[in-house]
Amino acid sequence: MTPLTAIKRLIPQRSPIRLLWHRLRAYCAALVFGFPARRLTIIGITGTDGKTTTVSMTAHILAASSVKCGALSTAFLRIGDEVTWNATQKTSPSPFLTQKFLRRLVRIGCTHAVLEYSSHGLVQGRSNWTWPAVAAITNTSREHLDYHGTMEQYRRDKALIFAMMKSNGTKVLNAGDETFAQYRSLPGKTLAYGTSAPTSQGDSLWVTDIAEELSASRATTHLRTDTMEQTASLTLRIPGSFNIENSLCAIGCALACGISFDASVRALESFRGVPGRMEKIEGPQPFSVFVDFTVTPIAYEKTLTTLHRTLGVGNRLLVLTGSCGERMREKRPEVGRIVSALADVTVVSNEDPYNEDPQKIIDEVWAGVDTSKTAYKIFDRLEAIRFLFANAKPGDVVVLCGKGSDTTMTTSAGTIPWNEREIARELLRQFP
Repeated sequence: MTPLTAIKRLIPQRSPIRLLWHRLRAYCAALVFGFPARRLTIIGITGTDGKTTTVSMTAHILAASSVKCGALSTAFLRIGDEVTWNATQKTSPSPFLTQKFLRRLVRIGCTHAVLEYSSHGLVQGRSNWTWPAVAAITNTSREHLDYHGTMEQYRRDKALIFAMMKSNGTKVLNAGDETFAQYRSLPGKTLAYGTSAPTSQGDSLWVTDIAEELSASRATTHLRTDTMEQTASLTLRIPGSFNIENSLCAIGCALACGISFDASVRALESFRGVPGRMEKIEGPQPFSVFVDFTVTPIAYEKTLTTLHRTLGVGNRLLVLTGSCGERMREKRPEVGRIVSALADVTVVSNEDPYNEDPQKIIDEVWAGVDTSKTAYKIFDRLEAIRFLFANAKPGDVVVLCGKGSDTTMTTSAGTIPWNEREIARELLRQFP
């Protein structure tokens, strides 16, 4: 631990001193780069799960509609048609990186930017001086309570994105989330979306039914809008009913930017997903392999339920799990419980321990595992992946959870290279 890190740990996370420091940096960054958000239409997306996919979907719709745009998310930076990885792996990176990115968009003639906002970044003001014209939320569930304290505070902190919104802006809200009434009451126009017809008046977008193919490759639904009285069928080339909700949020953001309903639906037909988000890893093996950035209990439940539905008779779901260090210790046994309930084979391994004891993290996840079922603790993550591949049978589904599109692993000894997608591909190329 460096002396600077030691000093930082002496100052509480939400201390006014810390917050003032972050907000001063955000102002300085905007000033240095000339407040580029003033010349862009900013679409801001926050939530617990699905943010990165929704950002990518929204940017995809805009680009397909000939809107020159960029996007900044946990996983990637998009400038026009150029996509690069977000090496910081942070949802809300340094304000200097964000403002520099926005200025570059302005310089190449972009008119729109889709930004992913984290709850930490909103509290600390790292995302200040971006002024979203559209602010959307995917969902809220228990996450980062080590920082926010309570769910009530977490939801208030998420609502800061709406306080940043332009006065004539639009809120795109999930009608099925517990925050809907709370956020709808805030200033600004509301566009609601959900998986059932809304009970409130106003602009809304919802689905009438959802069907998932057994191939685990797509999801189909029928969409309806309220005030526009339009309907359409949408087939996503990525699995999971939760991605239908993400697509509704993205369509809502596009509608608020003036993109037609039909154009949005047509654009999503060609959306191929986000690397590391329910990404299928192709190879010569006779079983399916997915890599996903599954970290919250709700995300685990949705992801594993989706994949379990795709299994044929006699086939199994094999899951690699773990937990990140230095945050939300209370969710660890809950993750273990959910995984062992839905998986046929559970392997708990090292993930991103940061400065925590990685074996202790594994043990805390293991505390929720039903040991009467097939389950293993394998400390070395590479060995854990090898074990799963070696034990998978034809027709089985293997899902590697937790790392997604990350390219590094953070340990007490420092950051080491770790690209789980490429590791999986290399191991599968060696498959007999």
